[in-house]
Amino acid sequence: MAQDVAALAEELTAMAAADHRSSVHAHSDDFAEQLAWRRLTARHGDRLGEIMDEYGWPTAELVGAEAARSAWLIAQHADRQLDVQRRALHLMEQAVSAGSAGPRELAFLRDRTLVNEGREQIYGTQIAGVEDGAPVPWPCEDPDRMDDLRAEVGIEPFAEYVARFSGR
Repeated sequence: MAQDVAALAEELTAMAAADHRSSVHAHSDDFAEQLAWRRLTARHGDRLGEIMDEYGWPTAELVGAEAARSAWLIAQHADRQLDVQRRALHLMEQAVSAGSAGPRELAFLRDRTLVNEGREQIYGTQIAGVEDGAPVPWPCEDPDRMDDLRAEVGIEPFAEYVARFSGR
């Protein structure tokens, strides 16, 4: 079992590394690059579904912190596989309740899933676009409380968050 878990950790980390290398193609003007990105994230989403079938949510206790974060990233990018995102969200909620996963990552996945479902997000983590040089979030349930809700899960205020992107 320990060898299986070590191999799983390696696999998750390698998947996230491939995701990171290919993510520049997500918004490319080249349709072939976009298609390659979609195929990669779909393969990874499918594999994450298999991993969740076998292990549940791959927590840091199970696979180590880096591989657990890799699993979260794969779930985040499974945008065209709402079943995978919803399941990851459910399993992550249980892991957070048990103290085995972080509320910050859960908040990002919750917002991503809500936006992909066409609903309003909670924490303002998902950016819809840029207006006048400033990132604008997808609609939020309660924009007046957004920074308070972000603080509760360890996310910086929205203005600080978007300042990181504006500086690029």
